[in-house]
Amino acid sequence: MSRHQGRVVLVSGAGSGIGAAIAQRYAEEGAAVAVLDADPARAEQQALHLQQQGHRAAWWQADVADYGQCERACARLAEALGPIDTLINNAGVSPKHQGRAAPIWEMSAEEWNRVVGINLTGAFNLARLLSPGMVERRFGRIVSMSSVAGSAYLPLVAVHYSATKAALIGFTRHLAGELGPYGITVNALAPGRIETPLLQSVAAELNQAIVEQTPLRRLGQPREVADAACFLTSAESDFVTGQVIDVAGGWLMR
Repeated sequence: MSRHQGRVVLVSGAGSGIGAAIAQRYAEEGAAVAVLDADPARAEQQALHLQQQGHRAAWWQADVADYGQCERACARLAEALGPIDTLINNAGVSPKHQGRAAPIWEMSAEEWNRVVGINLTGAFNLARLLSPGMVERRFGRIVSMSSVAGSAYLPLVAVHYSATKAALIGFTRHLAGELGPYGITVNALAPGRIETPLLQSVAAELNQAIVEQTPLRRLGQPREVADAACFLTSAESDFVTGQVIDVAGGWLMR
């Protein structure tokens, strides 16, 4: 497939899990992929993996919560691959403590600020840096990774995670209105329980309980989230903006 031939896609948190699957999918669809991750070894490994398959890819390390680091990363990646026209705000964290999320009365202010910084401010930083070029070119695509936790209570995660994922929905809808006149679409994905290494941070019985509550009776795969992201940035969805699409197998239908 080559739905994204000639495009340059930046994927944050692309070193592993859903982000790595998204980077792989875009490369397969003909895009040049800018791999951004807080872990330089994972970022380099993912970019090298794509290059070995014959795809155009470059990597950079950055803490997305840090505007200066994001600014340097965007500049370097655009220098390597060309103007970035597609942004996938995937970087996110959901801290656990011995397999459980901290209740608010146990949560440190530092942990709250860190999660907000990565999950929400990181999306702002990258959109702030890349949107001027999109506006100038009158074309752009932005997809941010929310979660079903952004619209429902999930005891598996903590208040900071749910708050940031809900905020990304508002972020998406506002930017869709603000950037729409310039030919830029902005959407969000809300994954449910996806089979990534993060699942190992909670007890197996909790994941099994979610499977039993899911109409499709299974966990999701990273590739399925990647497919949804590629749809939202392809020509097939040119008239879709400001939307949040659940990728959750029917779990917590709303």
